[in-house]
Amino acid sequence: MERVGAARDVVLGYVRALNAIDEAMRVAIPSLERLADVLSLVRSRRISSRSGHAGTYSYKVHGAGCRFVSDNGTEVDVDFAADGSEVFDLWRLRGYGLSLPEPLDVTDEDLRSAVHSLQPILTEVRPGWFSVAS
Repeated sequence: MERVGAARDVVLGYVRALNAIDEAMRVAIPSLERLADVLSLVRSRRISSRSGHAGTYSYKVHGAGCRFVSDNGTEVDVDFAADGSEVFDLWRLRGYGLSLPEPLDVTDEDLRSAVHSLQPILTEVRPGWFSVAS
């Protein structure tokens, strides 16, 4: 597979996984209006633990984000911006690719090209950090 094509598959797979996680979390925690709300629910102790399960995912809240692991071992780590939007960098995309059942090891350069080729679907919210455009 062409390198940039593989990187594009990683980026699109990450975005699809993030959408599936959002759906699973809303089913598991009906009070969530958006995925970022899991941070405030944990901090306010309305959810008693920093980790848990939602559908086929386990999750662990950290700092400014959350790490999700599917039953098949695929990892999606995401941070949340001040406005609650989901943001990610090349390191998180690369980790996702490496955690796939058939790992895709792509370079930061190829990931950067893939992300830029997917604009306006994705937007660079600050240098090196991306978000799905609303």
